[in-house]
Amino acid sequence: MSATIIEQARPRLHRSQLAVPGSNATFIDKAAESAADVVFLDCEDAVAPDDKELARSNIIQALNDIDWGSKTLQVRINGLDTQYMYRDVVEIVENCPRLDMLLIPKVGVPGDVYAVDMLVTQIELAKKREKRLGFDLLIETALGMANVEAIAQSSSRLEAMSFGVADYAASTRARTTVIGGANADYSVLTGDAGSSHRETHWNDMWHYAQARMNVACRAYGLRPIDGPFGDFSDPDGFRAAAMRAAVLGYEGKWAIHPSQVELANQVFSPSEAEVTKAKRILEAMEQAQKEGKGAVSLDGRLIDIASIKMAENLVSKAEQVAAA
Repeated sequence: MSATIIEQARPRLHRSQLAVPGSNATFIDKAAESAADVVFLDCEDAVAPDDKELARSNIIQALNDIDWGSKTLQVRINGLDTQYMYRDVVEIVENCPRLDMLLIPKVGVPGDVYAVDMLVTQIELAKKREKRLGFDLLIETALGMANVEAIAQSSSRLEAMSFGVADYAASTRARTTVIGGANADYSVLTGDAGSSHRETHWNDMWHYAQARMNVACRAYGLRPIDGPFGDFSDPDGFRAAAMRAAVLGYEGKWAIHPSQVELANQVFSPSEAEVTKAKRILEAMEQAQKEGKGAVSLDGRLIDIASIKMAENLVSKAEQVAAA
């Protein structure tokens, strides 16, 4: 291990993150009854310009009047390049002590985070708040991805980063008009030009961006969260996208429709078989250490000290889920 110790962000269960437009009071009420670990009430993209003030008002009322139980509550503020952002922060943070986190969209440079942090800090001091708001940052532009490592170190309020696939696609001018998922044109052919039969294998066009953001998050103690999957009529596609993110190390995924919440909760919860295997690894390594061994075999596979860390991660997540 490096001698540089990175403090880990506050641990929260973050398997599913339900997006709810602040302009729709009915959807807000339903979100409180959902099984989502995290709910974000949106002031930004899901709200038309003429409805920005209404959304802000609805959100303040909902955060104060609705019983949200143990859910983590976020508000996605408008972008720093708009005339709406500062009122979002001032009015909502001042009036909503129940709020847990702000979701900051289209973060491009560390200074974007500093600007919001300064404003929130002033509000907390003025209101004598003991509860400190956390930040979830949306990495959804080419500029944000180019600066993702620096952004990950930009504030002690940072807890998570979310990958915003739609705006990222627009920013990088990707040849797609769908929100997340696979693209048949991003593929490879087997064999060469003389082969009698060549198969087409689809690839994941978002892999590089997701992997890079995941590394930045894990390097600096943050939770990586995968963003939206636009086709909510395709549960199999959502599950496949969520599984790819989970395998990379992501802790959760957005749900843009209530039907996606349970899918996300399932994918990002370790299975009973995974937990059982992890516990067997821990038991085998404990015995190996008693015998003075640094590595042993289990079920025909090598396990060593690194195996302990991987197994502990699974067991810890299972315990977190069970306690929810």
